[in-house]
Amino acid sequence: QVQLVESGGTLVQTGDSLRLSCVASGDAFSKYAMAWFRKAPGKERKFVASIRSDGEPYYEAPVRGRFTISRDNDQNTMYLQMNSVKSEDTAVYYCAAGLLRGAAVSWNYWGQGTQVTVSV
Repeated sequence: QVQLVESGGTLVQTGDSLRLSCVASGDAFSKYAMAWFRKAPGKERKFVASIRSDGEPYYEAPVRGRFTISRDNDQNTMYLQMNSVKSEDTAVYYCAAGLLRGAAVSWNYWGQGTQVTVSV
């Protein structure tokens, strides 16, 4: 079992930067793949970025080059550095943890979400 708590969401302006954090507790953090998802108003939750247990990142196209995912296994924390934010980045951001099952990760653990609002 893993418990996840996000923080860092806030109101920012277009072009600003902010950093989200996700603190994990419970099971051994380092063995989990971690990810950020987001849910915009009226839309389904979507994958944003992930980072494997070995630190290898992956990004969806809309955030590639602007967002950076990282993790600190000693601090049981994952981060999402968001630069050059746009209005379309407005969403509730969720962190997730999962284990690799074959070629895919099963995202079994979720945080409660943190709101990011980007004003124009």
